[in-house]
Amino acid sequence: MQELNNNNNSSSADRSLLEDFEREIWSKVPHLEDKSGKVVNATPLKDITADLKECAKSVFGIDLADKNLRVFGKFDSKLLAGSIKSRPAVNILRDAIATGKIKRGQTIFEATSGNFGIALGLIGKRIGLNVVTLVSRKLQEGVFEELRNEDIRIVNLDMDICPAPGMKGDANLMAAKATAWNVRAQLSELGFDPAIFDRSRSEIEAVLAKQDIINLAKLLAKVYDGCFCPEQYDNELNIEVHRTVTGPEIEQQLHEQGHSLADFRIVCTFGTGGTSGGLSRYMMEKHGKKAVHVIFPPADQDVAGIRTKAKASGLKFYEPDQYAGQHEVDFGGQAKRLLKFFVDKGYDMGESSALALYAAMQMANFGGEGRFVVIIADGIQKYRKNLEAMQQQQKQKRLEVPLQEAVSNIGNYDRVVWIHTMYTPRKEGIELIAKTLGIDESKIYVPKASEVEQLLMTQQIPKEMEKSLGGPDSKPLLVCMMGNTSLRVAQVLGQKGIGAESLTGGINTLSQGKGKHISELVRMATE
Repeated sequence: MQELNNNNNSSSADRSLLEDFEREIWSKVPHLEDKSGKVVNATPLKDITADLKECAKSVFGIDLADKNLRVFGKFDSKLLAGSIKSRPAVNILRDAIATGKIKRGQTIFEATSGNFGIALGLIGKRIGLNVVTLVSRKLQEGVFEELRNEDIRIVNLDMDICPAPGMKGDANLMAAKATAWNVRAQLSELGFDPAIFDRSRSEIEAVLAKQDIINLAKLLAKVYDGCFCPEQYDNELNIEVHRTVTGPEIEQQLHEQGHSLADFRIVCTFGTGGTSGGLSRYMMEKHGKKAVHVIFPPADQDVAGIRTKAKASGLKFYEPDQYAGQHEVDFGGQAKRLLKFFVDKGYDMGESSALALYAAMQMANFGGEGRFVVIIADGIQKYRKNLEAMQQQQKQKRLEVPLQEAVSNIGNYDRVVWIHTMYTPRKEGIELIAKTLGIDESKIYVPKASEVEQLLMTQQIPKEMEKSLGGPDSKPLLVCMMGNTSLRVAQVLGQKGIGAESLTGGINTLSQGKGKHISELVRMATE
């Protein structure tokens, strides 16, 4: 946003607080300068094409060397408080101070998945505002540590931030009553008058019955007089800061390097919808095109701070008609490996950033070329323990094998099993798998796609599938399209004591250099 016009400043504004905010916060974050019209304090925009190509080859067996590809990472992990959420937090608080809605010493209530609350806490500590965050116990421990490090007061609830889509009223009223007592106790410990809570208990319980922490934060800010709620999930400034600053900022940086944003696709994950919404509006207004690709994890995966598509659909800023594409991408089996590669290379990126970058890599692989700006929304620090745990798990039990090693040790496998929930191999696909691995086609088994889907949904092996896998003492090599589904199945089978391994890169790796398009090797399953 541009400098606030004096005519928009409320006469009731806390001038001393506003001056402190301008000096301590505003001067250090990206914003448009009135005089030059340029964005100052821009976060780094780095060309990461070479490292992404190396990652694709060494980690996933995907050769992008000859692709007409250019990938830039927009590293908002370098922002104040370490995440892109600082942008809306700063702009929302600045507007609230300038219009007299916040004065020094006031308390802010907000529902957060982590980064927005951390940004609020850092800002509040520097300028004298108290922050109370409503969070879910599902947050990762590293996120809790960051919140505690900023002296943020936490009310911890046993539910997700967003209400389940379509949830109505009192289906969970009994649970809501118990949760209300829990919230009351935690607020009392933080110094809030329980009598005030009690006067609004029925209204609070009704919100809790919907598992709606977003509106609980708004309600508590209203109940406790003199408090403020930024309403990040509904506040238009969340969108506007990306339309008016982040978009022009990326445009400015690309122009300085001899490029135009008009030629690029933007890839980002979905938290509140502010980033995707603001950048979508900017691209439409400036270049007349849809260019933002929004990335979600699958419904059965929990990636810190971002939504699945189902949970995004109930939010105000979920605007699918504005996007160039929506993609569900596996994190647990695939993007985590990319995360480790880039962190080991010295890049500061978190889980959602790895998901977005992995999606860009796959779009480039299937599309043959592309220019991408990937939003690196936050850094690794909060997720480092998770990454270390993953590395330790990998040391204990390997679930994947690269093609060259699989070919060299093909005799160690009892059979090769095609695994996918949507596609089945054509005759040409079976022939390619057999020829590349050096086995007879009779050693390749193809269970029904519906059986694979059932296994992943129930985490149990369907009886019809047991024969294809070869029984509990077998060691199958699993092959799918790209290595994603087969890895997830290997994880499930490993929990059942079956030592399956997934072929890195799937049949896509086998087809490279063979002059075969993937559509010639597989077809949609009809079972």
